[in-house]
Amino acid sequence: MLPSKFVRFCRVSSQSRLANAKTRDIPASSFHSTPGLRSSSATLEEALTGKTEKMNLFTAINNAMDTALASDPKSVVFGEDVAFGGVFRCTVGLREKHGAQRVFNTPLCEQGIAAFGIGMAAVGATPIVEMQFADYIFPAFDQIVNEAAKYRYRSGNQFDCGGLTIRTPYGAVGHGGLYHSQSPEAYFCHTPGLKVVLPRSPTQAKGLLLASIRDPNPVIFLEPKWLYRSSIENVPVSDYTIPLGVAEVVKPGDDITVVGWGAHMLVLQEAVRLAEQELGVTCELIDLRTLAPWDVEAVENSVKKTGRLLISHEAPRTGGFAAEIAAEIQERCLLNLEAPIQRVCGYDTPFPLVFEKLYFPDALKNFEAIKKAIQF
Repeated sequence: MLPSKFVRFCRVSSQSRLANAKTRDIPASSFHSTPGLRSSSATLEEALTGKTEKMNLFTAINNAMDTALASDPKSVVFGEDVAFGGVFRCTVGLREKHGAQRVFNTPLCEQGIAAFGIGMAAVGATPIVEMQFADYIFPAFDQIVNEAAKYRYRSGNQFDCGGLTIRTPYGAVGHGGLYHSQSPEAYFCHTPGLKVVLPRSPTQAKGLLLASIRDPNPVIFLEPKWLYRSSIENVPVSDYTIPLGVAEVVKPGDDITVVGWGAHMLVLQEAVRLAEQELGVTCELIDLRTLAPWDVEAVENSVKKTGRLLISHEAPRTGGFAAEIAAEIQERCLLNLEAPIQRVCGYDTPFPLVFEKLYFPDALKNFEAIKKAIQF
């Protein structure tokens, strides 16, 4: 049963939007014209000058949703078991603080969860939706790629569901097997109208999640579940955002560009350390942070400097997002390349349980790819 307060809100907002649609004359090409939610958020650099608290990844995500619920009265959080804190405890305490009308459980129906989020966003709410595992998002695939992603375009920009954010934990966890380990980011990057974001740490997660919630487009926010408790940082307690679509040079270097995102950044940091120790080279490590849209210029400028490129991710190699990056950079930087572009990815098999260590593109595999590019 839906919270009665939001049923009334949806009815009133729907009538208001229909009335406004009759008087608006907005060209269909104005895809990004809807203004974002106004907030008093700071940049990460400004926030770091203030008070910080030690948080792991899931508490930083919880803090971001708490901030969003406090600053936007139209925001809601819902999904399977979220009222109880969720299986990874990301929503713990939010129902008690903000009420059962704004933080509530749903039936075990991913298609329905996505559809309800789209509908609420379409009438002006700010739904923050949780899919319990990224592996479970596929029953909602039609709603996400055929409804959420196309809502603004098909209406000629008269309507949108840009307030929608879908959070979901992805990736290897050491014992997840076939149905609790997948990395589905490339599926959604192939869909115009969606943004796709993957944080690497607690500080990044809070700022990127708040930016996603306030972005005027639907966002798929993929959380690296094996970092929920293991990644710990001093995170600003204030409201701040990190811009979407902007990569970060985590470590500058001169001999090879290494590109990744999400939890895999820790793997690549170790691979880079090994390469610099064993090969005497310097590696430029880039965290894309956002895959749709991805920061092409940041990677292009780096490769023009280093002459070499390695991209790595957990998802299978064929059709993985590394292929998109490789193709684009090859077009832009062919005459700058000193070696073939390297891709270190998962194998083209279902994610195994017993053989996860063999499947996983670990630091040693990435070190060998760096060595191959350097010695080419």
